[in-house]
Amino acid sequence: MKIAIGCDHAGVELKKEIISLLNNLQIESIDFGTDRSESVDYPDFGEKVSLAVSKGEIEKGILICGTGIGMSIVANKFPGIRASLCNELFTAKMSRLHNDANILVLGGRVVGSDLAKEIVRTWVSTPFEGERHCRRLDKITRIEENLKR
Repeated sequence: MKIAIGCDHAGVELKKEIISLLNNLQIESIDFGTDRSESVDYPDFGEKVSLAVSKGEIEKGILICGTGIGMSIVANKFPGIRASLCNELFTAKMSRLHNDANILVLGGRVVGSDLAKEIVRTWVSTPFEGERHCRRLDKITRIEENLKR
């Protein structure tokens, strides 16, 4: 598995820790920035990661901003993206089991690094259940396709 990761200035330190965790889990990460603590615009980095996942260039992504809300909004603008903001383990697990989330969003100012790492661990290790949930995801895909017209 390959994971794209990006953040704004509020997520730089947490991003470094998550990249280290992914390396320890033998998961390749592609860093889309930023590496600066000076203020940057989260849409710039959310777009890069979301586009790569939307195009199928990379299987999954992780985005981090201060609350995670802004990155969630950006990511979910892209076709085929199912970005889930997760601040605890239950939503991380369910976002994969039921929603086949392909981008995990974290609030760098909301969750501590230990919890964030557990969320990532849970998210990357939880498979999609499929079955009845496929029907629901198909409906989301139809909504996207209808909106394109």
